[in-house]
Order: sequence, then C-alpha cells, then structure tokens
Amino acid sequence: MKLPRTTLILILLALGLGGFVYFHEIKGATQREESQEQKQQIFSFAADDVQSLTVKTKNVTLNLERNGQSDNPKWLIKSPISTPANDAIVSYLLDLLVKGKIDRTLSTPANQMSEFGLDQPEATININLKNQQTHQLILGKADFNKRFLYAQADAAAKPNENINVILVSTDFANAVNRDISEWQQLGTEKLPTPNIPLPTPTNSK
Repeated sequence: MKLPRTTLILILLALGLGGFVYFHEIKGATQREESQEQKQQIFSFAADDVQSLTVKTKNVTLNLERNGQSDNPKWLIKSPISTPANDAIVSYLLDLLVKGKIDRTLSTPANQMSEFGLDQPEATININLKNQQTHQLILGKADFNKRFLYAQADAAAKPNENINVILVSTDFANAVNRDISEWQQLGTEKLPTPNIPLPTPTNSK
C-alpha cells in the first residue's frame, strides 16, 4: 500500500522533530549535567582536615585556628584580636573551599596578572592542614559579567612561564569581605574599656 505524499511528508517531519527534541532537550540536558559534575574541584581536602586559616583582605589580616579544647566554638580568632570565632561564618568559607569548583581555566602569561586583578589581590586565603600541608587561594577581580572571580590556586609559576587563572564563584568575595566583628562569636564583641579616674587618697588627720 502506497502512502499519500502529504502523509509521508508529515511522518518525516514528526520523526525529525522527535529527533531534535531528543538530542537537544533530553540528551543535551544529560550532557550538560555531566559536564557540570565533571568540573574540577579547587581543592581536594575535607573540612575536618583544616587546622588553621589566614584570610588577608585589603582591610585586615585575620588568623583563625581550630579550637583544640572544645567543639563550641570550633574556631578561634588568634589575631588581630583573641576571641572565639563565629562558627557559621567560618563554616561558610570552609564549605566554599572544600566544595568549590573551577568553572574555567585560562592559561596566560605571568606578566598579564594585572588584567585579572591578581597582582594586587582582593583577598588571599592561606590554608594549613593537620598533616602540615599548605594551600593558597588568591582572589582577583570579577569577570566582565560579574558571574565569577578570577583566581589562582596553589600558584607556583615562574616569571617567564604561563600561569593558570581559574574562574570561581563570587560567593568567595562575600565570604571574606567582612568586618572583624562579623567573624566574632555573637555576644563576644569587645567594647572599649572606659577611662575611669582612680580616686585620690586623702590624708586623714
């Protein structure tokens, strides 16, 4: 039995449309998910591996150390003041360091670091692990559409070699650009001690 030409054309169009939907919507979505999962993590350590952190911004250098005496708080600020840390704030930064992924990697000459804001970083995070290993994340400026930050992880390039510039989440900027009072455990903010003059002793006759 011979199908009418119009019917045959409609069948071919339906098959073509079905194939397009399959490859673009179904298979394409799967490939996009796989690509997202395959993005490389910035670091490979776990949160419990971290012993101390140094967060250096343009305003302050903050030294944080895991509290070896208690789990409450888990973290202590060692300098520029000595006080318990806000565990939620530190955990937020740790979570980014442990789970953060690299969106893209750019290979560029070392003399072009200024284009990415890496010659005068917005922040530098130094990480010391319990096994004595160290890691470093340098945060530069945001990319042109403000979706990512230019950064360097464990940079060790020589002056005449290319460097790897990575793009990481802008959440890192939110995590480190804080006033010192935000890093402190709630209720431990230190107030200045008032200058109260001492009483002058009187001579009794």
